[in-house]
Amino acid sequence: MQKNREDDHEGEQQQQVLDGSEIMELVGNKQVFSNFVDHKFEELDKDKDGKLSVKELQPAVADIGSALGLPSQGTSADSDHIYSEVLSEFTHGTKDDVHKIKFKEVLSDILLGVAAGLKRDPIVILRMDGHDLFDFINSSSFEMEMVGIFTKLDLTESSLRDCISKVLEQLKVDHGMPPTSDHWVWSNFVKPALQICSTDVHKCPVSQDTFLKEFKEVAESIAQHLKEQPVIVAHSENTFDGNAIKRLLSNIFELDKSLDAAINGLPKDCHKKFSKGYLRVALDTVGPTAGLPPYGAVNQMDNVVNEVFKMVGADDGKLVEESEFKLLIKEILGSIMLQLQGNPISVSSNSVVHEPQPFSSSLLTPMSQS
Repeated sequence: MQKNREDDHEGEQQQQVLDGSEIMELVGNKQVFSNFVDHKFEELDKDKDGKLSVKELQPAVADIGSALGLPSQGTSADSDHIYSEVLSEFTHGTKDDVHKIKFKEVLSDILLGVAAGLKRDPIVILRMDGHDLFDFINSSSFEMEMVGIFTKLDLTESSLRDCISKVLEQLKVDHGMPPTSDHWVWSNFVKPALQICSTDVHKCPVSQDTFLKEFKEVAESIAQHLKEQPVIVAHSENTFDGNAIKRLLSNIFELDKSLDAAINGLPKDCHKKFSKGYLRVALDTVGPTAGLPPYGAVNQMDNVVNEVFKMVGADDGKLVEESEFKLLIKEILGSIMLQLQGNPISVSSNSVVHEPQPFSSSLLTPMSQS
């Protein structure tokens, strides 16, 4: 089940860890999972004909994309193909309706894949109630950290409120600050707090002493608002350093199994050759085992993948034999591994949620990067 850590004393941040164990328990309990599928199928089957059309499947596909951290469908050409692949898992690339048995089988596979990802990279649900932010404001490191951020930002043409807004953007959940990029957080916490600035907001440049005094008052106001109305934030930190790829490449049995899964179901021509255009689809299939995010989910990783694909000519659309197709996947994985070993990529994601619900109460717990 989900792991919980409650406050032992005032000021310790409450948190709940989503590590995939609840999903594994859900899928592993045949009776419970069957009931779950029955409920979800009935919810999606709007016309009550005992089958799911492509249109009726769309909400499920959207939830799965959200859980994978993808932008909403239609906003990114790079990630839209992943949504298409998820839909294709249900329909096998046709427009045929999906019966409950197939829906259950595919959903089980997808949930187990998500559980494996959460086991590798857990998501922490934080209840931010202002205590951590108050502690930070009153800590010995507060002024030093704020001055450090203040001096690094280009604030020469900024008003006092602009200065404070830009510095607030640099605070993290470790400081007790929910993501200011979230519109709801900005409207309900940051914007009202900025109204207390007493100095002329058009005066430039802003002195360091003025900034520190006014910033502290704004931060205290935000902390007070959080005390009155706590915010739930889903937080995850991932570091892609190539180690998972290295482990996969060194395990011949697991590698062969992953490569077979990657090419299973891919279209072939009459000579049983594969188009290199499907290498991205194959890489996404291998991705979870190799510790890689779906293409389109992490910009920095997409840049690495794009560079590697250029190096191996993966986008030229040529047809190749199965053995060469698998060899290309291995070459791509090896090149990505080397780049990540030289320059690891760390990604922190934060998403504001209203209530951390048990996984079994919805198809997937929506998560998005901020």
